[in-house]
Amino acid sequence: MAFDTDTETETDSAPPLIVHVIHQLDVGGLENGLVNLLNHLPPGRYRHAIVCLKNATAFRQRLTAPGVDIISLGKREGKDWRHYVRLYRVLKQLRPALVHTRNLGCIEAQLLAWLAGVRLRVHGEHGRDIDDLHGTSRKYRLLRKCMLPLVQHFIAVSADLGQWLVDVIGASPSQVSHIGNGVDSVQFHPRLGPAAAVGPPGFLCNGAFVIGSVGRLAAVKDYRSLVQAFLLLLAQPGARARLRLMIIGDGPCRETCLGMLQQAGAAHLAWLPGARDDVAQLLRAMDLFVLPSLAEGSSNTILEAMATGLPIVATQVGGNAELVQSGWSGTLVPPGSPEMLADAILDYYSMPELGPRHGARGRRQVLAEHSLPAMAGAYLAVYDRLTGARQPSPLSTTP
Repeated sequence: MAFDTDTETETDSAPPLIVHVIHQLDVGGLENGLVNLLNHLPPGRYRHAIVCLKNATAFRQRLTAPGVDIISLGKREGKDWRHYVRLYRVLKQLRPALVHTRNLGCIEAQLLAWLAGVRLRVHGEHGRDIDDLHGTSRKYRLLRKCMLPLVQHFIAVSADLGQWLVDVIGASPSQVSHIGNGVDSVQFHPRLGPAAAVGPPGFLCNGAFVIGSVGRLAAVKDYRSLVQAFLLLLAQPGARARLRLMIIGDGPCRETCLGMLQQAGAAHLAWLPGARDDVAQLLRAMDLFVLPSLAEGSSNTILEAMATGLPIVATQVGGNAELVQSGWSGTLVPPGSPEMLADAILDYYSMPELGPRHGARGRRQVLAEHSLPAMAGAYLAVYDRLTGARQPSPLSTTP
C-alpha cells in the first residue's frame, strides 16, 4: 500500500473529509470527471482524498485542487483479497465523513466503508463496460442489489443510468440524482483561424476533411467500426486526397486499428498517436467528431467536442442521446454498424455547410447546460444534504 501524500488526521475544527474510491487514476472519462469536480469545488468546504484500488498515473498532474491526498492500494489484476484489508485499514485511519465510490469495480468498498464505521456513503454510476453493456448481468445486478441497503445516495451521470438504478436495481427515486458531466468551455473553444498543422509531415493537406475522435482504445469504444467506416468512405471519388482520420488515445485496440489501416494501404491517411496532453488543440484541427461506442454513460469527449464547435456523429447508446440532438447538433446511429457510421460521416463530408451549423448549436447547448460550476454545485448540494452542512450565504457578513 502506497501513500502518495501525507494524510492528516481529522480534527474537530477541520472540514469534513470525503474519500473518493476509484479503480485507478488514469486517463478516462470517469477520472476526468472526478478531477474536474475536485478542481471546481469551493475550497475549504470539504477536504478530499482519492483512494485508488490500483494506482495513480501521471494523469494526477491534472489535479490542481490543493490538499487532495492520493492513496494507492496496489491492487493486483483479478481477485486480490488483500486489497480489501488494505482498504479497510485506510478508511479506519482516515475516518471520513463520507465515502463516494464509482462504478461496479468499486461498489464493494461500500461494505468496507460500513464496516469501518463511515456513516455516509454515496455511489456513482458513470457507464458500463464490455462485460455488461446493457446492465443485464445477473451477477452484477445481484452485487448492486446486495449493496443497496448500504448506499444512502446514488449519482448517475445520465438519465438512462439513473432510471436503470430505479427500475432494475431497486433504488428509490429519491435516492438517485442525475448529474451530467461539465466541460471547460474556455479551454475547449472553437477554431479561431486556420487549423493548426498537426500529425506527421504530409498528414494534412489543403482542403483536408479531418474525421476525429478522442477516447480509450478499448473494446467497448469500438474504434474498429470507425476505422471500417473510414475505409468504406475512401472508396468515394477523390476521398483519398481529402479524407483524414485522427484517433487520439491509447489502449489494447490501438494496434488492431493500426493493423487494419496498414492492411488496407491507408496508414498514411490516418494518425493514431496514442494519449496526448494537447487534446483541446487537436480537437480544433478536426472537422467532425465521431464516437462509435457500444456503451456510454455521459461522454466527456462529446462535451469537449461540442464546446469546440464540432458536429457530432455518435452511437445511440447510454447518455449519448441526452447530449446529441440528432439532426440538430449531430447525428446518432445504431452501435456496431460501420456502414451507417460511414453514411452519417458522408453527410458532413459532402455538405460543407452542415457541420459548422450543427457545431454552433452544440456549443450553445454546452454553454447553457454543461458548465463546470453547475456540475460542481450539483455534487456539492448532494454532499451538503447528506452531511447537514449549512451553505454560507453570499449576503452574510463577518462582524
